[in-house]
Parts: sequence; C-alpha cells; structure tokens
Amino acid sequence: MSLTRLNRSAATLSKNRTEDSITPLSGMCVTCVDGCIGMCEIGKSAYRGPEVIYPQPFGIITSASEKEYPMDLSHFNIMGTAVGAKGIEEDSDKAIFPNVNLERHIGRDKKIKLRVPWIIPGLGSTNVAKNNWEGLAIGAAISGFPLTIGENVAAMDPDSKIANGKVKHAPDLEWRIKLYKKWQQNGYGDIIVQANVEDTRLGVQEYAISELGVETVELKWGQGAKDIGGEVKIKNLEKAQLLKKRGYIVLPNPLEKEAIDAFKSGNFKEFERHSRVGMVTEKDFMARVKELRNYGAKHIFLKTGAYRPADLARAVKFSSKAEIDLLTVDAAGGGTGMSPWRMMNEWGIPQVEIYSLLYQYLEKLDKKKEYVPDVALAGGFTLEDQIFKGLAIGAPYVKIIGMARSPLAAAMVGKTIGKRTDEGQVPVYVGRFGDTPEEIFITAPELKRKFGKKFEQIPPGAMGVYTYSERLAQGLRQLMCGARKFSLEHIARDDIAALTKEAAEVSGISYIMDTDKKEVDKILG
Repeated sequence: MSLTRLNRSAATLSKNRTEDSITPLSGMCVTCVDGCIGMCEIGKSAYRGPEVIYPQPFGIITSASEKEYPMDLSHFNIMGTAVGAKGIEEDSDKAIFPNVNLERHIGRDKKIKLRVPWIIPGLGSTNVAKNNWEGLAIGAAISGFPLTIGENVAAMDPDSKIANGKVKHAPDLEWRIKLYKKWQQNGYGDIIVQANVEDTRLGVQEYAISELGVETVELKWGQGAKDIGGEVKIKNLEKAQLLKKRGYIVLPNPLEKEAIDAFKSGNFKEFERHSRVGMVTEKDFMARVKELRNYGAKHIFLKTGAYRPADLARAVKFSSKAEIDLLTVDAAGGGTGMSPWRMMNEWGIPQVEIYSLLYQYLEKLDKKKEYVPDVALAGGFTLEDQIFKGLAIGAPYVKIIGMARSPLAAAMVGKTIGKRTDEGQVPVYVGRFGDTPEEIFITAPELKRKFGKKFEQIPPGAMGVYTYSERLAQGLRQLMCGARKFSLEHIARDDIAALTKEAAEVSGISYIMDTDKKEVDKILG
C-alpha cells in the first residue's frame, strides 16, 4: 500500500508524464526525459516556484490530504444488539429510530443547545467561505447547530475601519453574524467568533462582543491542515498593500517597487497573505480567558490542531484549568483554505491516533476529579457512521463532531443547483428530480410549512446544508437505534469494535474477536 502520492496531484494541477511508471520513493517518472515541459510538481516548480506549494485554483476549492494513513475510522465497526434499549422504554412500538433524541447541550454553566450533535468549525477569510456564507449561515441556523466565523475576517475586509490598532467597524463580520442570528430558531445553535494572533491584536473579539452581540468566542491554536498561520491569495495590489499596512505578512512585499513592477507586468498574479504563529503559554492563555470573560463573553472555546502529543496535553490541561466551555481537537489531513499541499499530507497526528491520545488525557483528568471540558472532534468527518464512531471513541467526553468541508460542499452544490434552475439548464443527473428547487430539494415541502412566505428567502445553498444535515440526522438515528441507544449520552466506547489488533492497541477499543468476552462466557456458562 502506498502511503503517499509524491510529485503529482490534482490539488497542485500537476501530473507525471509516465502515469503508470513512477518511482515510489521520489514520485518522479522512472525515466525523466530532457525535453519534457514539466507537468509534475518538480517541473512546475522550476518555473512557478512557491506557487506550486499550494492547492489550486485558490478561492473556489477546498482541499484535503490524499495520503493513505495506516489507520482511520473505517478500521472500526459499529456494534448493534438485539437486546434492550437505553434512553427509552423497552417497547418495540416506542423504541423506533425516529424517536432517537439527537439534542445536545454543551458548555460549562450556561448551556448552548443544539438540535444535532455537530458544529462547523472556523470558516474564515477565504473566498470559498465568503462566497458561500449565505448558504452556510442560514443552513446551519435553521438546522440548529453552531457555526464558527474563522480567523482574519475583520482585517481582510477593505471596508473595515481600524483606528489606533483596533477594529472599530467590520461590515463583513457584522453581516456574517447578523445573518446567522436572523435565521436562528428558538435559541438552538450559536455563532462563534474565532481569533488568531492578528485578530487578538486588533481586538476583534472585544468588538464582536460589545458591538455585535456575540456571546461565544474561540481561541485558535491551529488546525488539522497545517501547523503555520492562515493563508490566502490576493489578486489586487491595493488590497495586498492594505493588508501589509494592517500588519500581515504579505509575499512578495507589495510596498516594494520591484514587487509592484513584477505584479503589474504579469510576472505573478497573486500575492500571498500569511498570519503569524501563536506563542502559547499557560500564563497568557489563562489571562486571555479571564480577559474575555470580564469583557462579557458567556462561552469560551479553544480550537487546536494536530500538533505533537505534548501540545495536545497542554490544550487539555489549560482548558481544564481555565474551565472553558468547549475544546475542539482537529486531526491531520483536512482543510478548507490554502494550506501548503505537502504539509497537509505529511505533518501532524492522524484521526485515530490523536483521538485515542485525547481520550487518555481526558480520562487522566477525570480520574483526578479535575474539570473536564466538553470536547468536539474534527478531521475528515462527513457522514453519519463516522459521526457515531467519533462520539463513541471519545465517549463520554466527546459531545459533538466538527465538520467544515462537507457542509461547505453541500452549500456549494445547493447554490449551483439554484443557479442552474434559474438559467433553465438543470443537469440531467439532477433534472430527473425536477426543474425547480422546490422539486429538487426533498426538504422543500417541510421548509415551506415551517417558514411560510419566508421560505422564498431561503437560498438554495442553505437548503443544501439543511437537507444534508437532515440526512445525517436520520442516518445517525438509525445507527443509534440499532445499537439501542436512544439519546446521545448513552453512546459508549463499547458501541464500536476494532477490526484489527493494531487499531485495538492504539485506541483501547476492544478487538472485535474479544468484544463481549465476559458476557459471552456468562451466557454460555
């Protein structure tokens, strides 16, 4: 099994000349020929240099690792049973999957209520997030799960007003917050504002709390796609110069004459904007949490990435000492923005390994009677079986699952369907279901009943997110019903079994041939 694809990828728009004859160690063609135009990553790097580090084309794609890790959640199976029911009366007329309760309440004291156990982690200043925000915000709000506004949104907005190094007005951030709140239903879900180094310096969270009514903020240490700061591409010279003046790292320097001349002559077409990496200390973390609480934040989250085990331990311990409301741990391999492609494939702790370490660390705190924050897992979750396994592998500490690429995909598909129906060019694959959004989206009648005339204001992108969420909810209810768990708090680690001894050893989950061993012996006498 090849663990890594080297030297060519659809993500970098590169490929080998000899597709069927590749050197496994280097990824180069077995025969590298003088005269080749250079379609592979090496060749393309010979004339475009650092541009080839990043997935392309920027702004209309999300990207994730194509590395085959030695282990993932498919190495576990969900255990059903023919006996009993937890969370509901043991009655075949009542213990049916539509009666499974998926509501979840998260947080330390003042609970945030969710209709379904998932959240969209930070989607920030990338074009692909902004261009689909309407679908994401409205879709998440009417579905009843939280949405996180990621890093750099305020400073990336050319219309933001910044005085004395602090944000005074940020129309893009304001629009994103108000759109979610406008469609929020009966207090379910929440809109969260995340901050990195630059956001913190600019006072973005303080502005969001005091001026925009935000109650929940998130400190960001990192993500699963990269171990450096956030990055975007800038196609406009004036905007690149503005961001440089606002304190960002912009490459090449848009204030230097050589870079300006090269850009205007077409030598390169995009500047790179980079964020700084944070310098985490316990003292600073505790001080920042206290500062935000004093400023009026009702809930404080922490998002961390797939860093080395000691950093995961720091995240767990600091979150416990500060008694934060939610800790989100992201696994290696995924991302929604412009993460370096090789980094996305080759750094960090993958899914099963980081979730297993996390469980061990949380259990240590629990046994010592220390505060254990609610936890979310992220990193490649897309469908209901993975959600179930994520909740099980981290039970009882993991309360919800973070997903970004998949709801973003649902928003993009919904938006595209809306455009095609408006143009009268519905693709054959979709057209078999109808010619209008009301016919194509299976949840449209339900949404019409629920929202009445307001239904017309729901964009197709939001219908895509809502319909996708409803599919996940029904699928999860079916899996939980089969495991006889009729509410989320009953999901346990023994609801899954490891299919390999290696997966059992890493996770601490029972190997499938050893599952129920004591009970089996008791049954058989």
